[in-house]
Amino acid sequence: MATPLRFLANALSVLLHPVFMPLYCCLLMYQVAPEYFSGIPQKQLTGWLGMMVINTIMFPLLLLALLKGLGFIKSILLKDVKERVIPLIGVMVFYFWPYLVAKNVHAPEAARILLLGNFWGIIAVFMCTIFFKISMHTSGVGSALGFVLVLCILKASFLPLALALVSAAAILVFWARRSLGAHSWKELWIGFALGLSAQIGALLYLH
Repeated sequence: MATPLRFLANALSVLLHPVFMPLYCCLLMYQVAPEYFSGIPQKQLTGWLGMMVINTIMFPLLLLALLKGLGFIKSILLKDVKERVIPLIGVMVFYFWPYLVAKNVHAPEAARILLLGNFWGIIAVFMCTIFFKISMHTSGVGSALGFVLVLCILKASFLPLALALVSAAAILVFWARRSLGAHSWKELWIGFALGLSAQIGALLYLH
């Protein structure tokens, strides 16, 4: 691969990393379905967003840095499938906490579906990782696309801009991870299917 294309693929892998997907989905939900947050004080919304950032971005990254420092993993990129087990267990804990809080404070249904779907998605990825390697990147964008479909169902309306945006992100992730040789097509599609299915499953469970 030419150097500029490799740079682009790596940049996309960072910008569209699964660790950022819950935050992206929250911001997207706020833009396309602001009615779900009517009547909720801005201070409370800011607190929820801060909790999301801490639990789904900061804690997972700190865990990776700690595991790298202690020598449990060779790289924070987790190229070795065996190195993914401990980080995924930690992320499961980090993802469950926001859902539990959202459930107890009666957060909007869409937010609870998103958080539960994220949690279930991590469990599914973890279970697969025990046996074979799959793409966590495509699992992340699969979850994002699944959540947009959930919003379409909840709102009983088509969201073309959101669907186009997330679909484009998914295509870019597929291209980037395949171009870098990080995964086979099978690993990419299994990851994508797991992420999408987890959100639909959360909708069926909570709605």
